[in-house]
Amino acid sequence: MTTGLLRSATPRKPAGMTTPEADAGGGGAHEGAGVIAGPPPLVGRVALVTGASRRTAIGAAISRRLSADGAAILVHSWSPHDAAQPWGADEGGPEALLADLRARGGAAEHVSADLADPRSPAALVRSARDAFGRVDILVANHARSSDQSLEELTADEIDLTFAVNTRATLLLVQAFAAQHDGAPGGRVVLFTSGQYHGGMPGELPYVASKGALHQLTPSLAIHLAPRGITVNCVDPGPNDTGWADDETRQAVAARHPGGRWSTPEDAARAVAWLVSDEADWITGQVLASDGGWSAR
Repeated sequence: MTTGLLRSATPRKPAGMTTPEADAGGGGAHEGAGVIAGPPPLVGRVALVTGASRRTAIGAAISRRLSADGAAILVHSWSPHDAAQPWGADEGGPEALLADLRARGGAAEHVSADLADPRSPAALVRSARDAFGRVDILVANHARSSDQSLEELTADEIDLTFAVNTRATLLLVQAFAAQHDGAPGGRVVLFTSGQYHGGMPGELPYVASKGALHQLTPSLAIHLAPRGITVNCVDPGPNDTGWADDETRQAVAARHPGGRWSTPEDAARAVAWLVSDEADWITGQVLASDGGWSAR
């Protein structure tokens, strides 16, 4: 086992295995007016989703949605980062998420890994291949949060934030692309933030690292297009993942055109579309899934 990775010692299921319970919980058929029921759209595909340490956050929502859409999921987490933040760690969160995915009939595995370790990205991709045979979808949702203004800035925090948010993401894409066999459905989804819509002067290391991912998206997309892999980036907008206090929640909701914050499920729906066959001709784009926040 690679140093820095902890894997859940739990039984495996074949890639793409689903049950009626999974479909009923929001599966790929998505029955409704004008929609023809059919098999979930991601059956037979394998997704690696990073940054799913907390059940209330975006990574967990993406894992639930892609699993409901039929994909086998390798869930990545690193709870020590959350434990050092004001919102704290979700104790037992990744294991509970894994149990939930399986209870709904999904094929899922979990690996805990510190993405500050440059060996972890390739090891994560290997873990997904060991579990499910290949990886079709990479969702690089992980992020290190750091609140430092210009006066507070330290070289150590700049380096660590770039290592986790930017370097690890690039190495994940590298390892994912190296193992991709050209089969239909190759997808990479990165995550940026709102720094391109307005200043965020109190989060400079975070802004720099997320801005880099934004700018990398078209270059990665052009490079990987001949290999049948699309690369897109999502800005989830102000997202209520449990970190904000009541005053902040009310202030943002009052300024938002939609009258509310974005939710993890909003971001998960955007990702589900980008990794589906319906988005096969969409690549190199940055999508603001923010309900109009950036259009104010």
